[in-house]
Amino acid sequence: MLFFWITCFSIILLCKSFLKPLPTWTRKMNFFPPSWFLRLLSPFFTSRFKNRTKTAISFLQVLKYKIGPKPKAENVEEKEEISLLDLPDLALECILERLSPPGLCSMGAVCCSLRERCRIDHLWERHMKQKWSRVIGDAALREWQRHIASRKRETILDCKKENKGLLGKFSSVWSIFRNRSELDGSREQGSSLPVDSIMSQYLSLERGKFWFPAQVYNREVQNGLVGFMLSCYDAELRYDHRTDTFRARYSSHGRQIIEDNVEWNRLRPPAVNTPPTVLHVSDCLNDLKPGDHIEIQWRRNKEFAYGWWYGVVRHLELCDGSEFHCQCDSSDTVTLEFKQYAPGSRWRRTMINRKDHREVGNEADGFCGGIRKLYDEEEVSMWKQHWPTQASQ
Repeated sequence: MLFFWITCFSIILLCKSFLKPLPTWTRKMNFFPPSWFLRLLSPFFTSRFKNRTKTAISFLQVLKYKIGPKPKAENVEEKEEISLLDLPDLALECILERLSPPGLCSMGAVCCSLRERCRIDHLWERHMKQKWSRVIGDAALREWQRHIASRKRETILDCKKENKGLLGKFSSVWSIFRNRSELDGSREQGSSLPVDSIMSQYLSLERGKFWFPAQVYNREVQNGLVGFMLSCYDAELRYDHRTDTFRARYSSHGRQIIEDNVEWNRLRPPAVNTPPTVLHVSDCLNDLKPGDHIEIQWRRNKEFAYGWWYGVVRHLELCDGSEFHCQCDSSDTVTLEFKQYAPGSRWRRTMINRKDHREVGNEADGFCGGIRKLYDEEEVSMWKQHWPTQASQ
């Protein structure tokens, strides 16, 4: 710095000396260089002087800013900024509980601390129950557990792949640490979500990445079919958030049938744990009496899966329907009526044996399987919501 000031001072003195008029004796003795030489050097020194002067001024300004006295603000109190993480845990939890799923996702992207808090299962349990409990049943939960096990198994298998060469060994070691952190859910911000979390389940459903089993009322009605009115068939479903509807995938005679735009009110969780290809064990036959609402398994032939069809128990032919003289509940024969079909239709009525019920039917009329009695008025109401506008033949 001292050298800098000495240089500036020397240049100033030299330039001032150039500006003074020269004595007369220097001209006679040719003591000073000719005028053309001075004109040549003058721009050089002048530019150097200007640049040095600007640098010095800038330095002084910075120095003054750093060490100079700060202006005093009158009646101004410094306020400390309060971060969201400075709130008590209970207050922060109350805020997070009021956020919607998109809000929780956005909040979790702020920092690592909020990311971990926004992934807690109990925050997502409420959202799962509010939106998905009406279509997600035990079968879907079992399928989700199989999905988790499959994802973890794939991750472990990726770790065990043997790669040749030194680079492959380093890659394998890195893959092991990376995938282990995925299984433990301990990766840093921006990492993949633990597959066994409720948040992961919710987002997989919401984004249509998970096909889950459920049952669809009035199968293929969107495809123009009316032969499945007041039926409920098993299907695999995937949600489409753009239309707020579902895509259904039915298994039929060894092939898959797709139905789009299936609305929420046409879905329900499977009512029983019986697979659609297995005869349901009927445990309500002794309780059946005229006026009861029932569902019965039916399939076109033995190569098809069962669907559940809505019907009611009616009086026997010889019964007058009198409340005081009716003996239908003590008879071994039970008459089922399906009022969605017109009178005279071969599908309108069928009879089963209360004491020895098994799959009955033939290739022409189809096969009837297990029966379940509807005790819940809400279930009956759901069936009536899908009642056809006109009877089928």
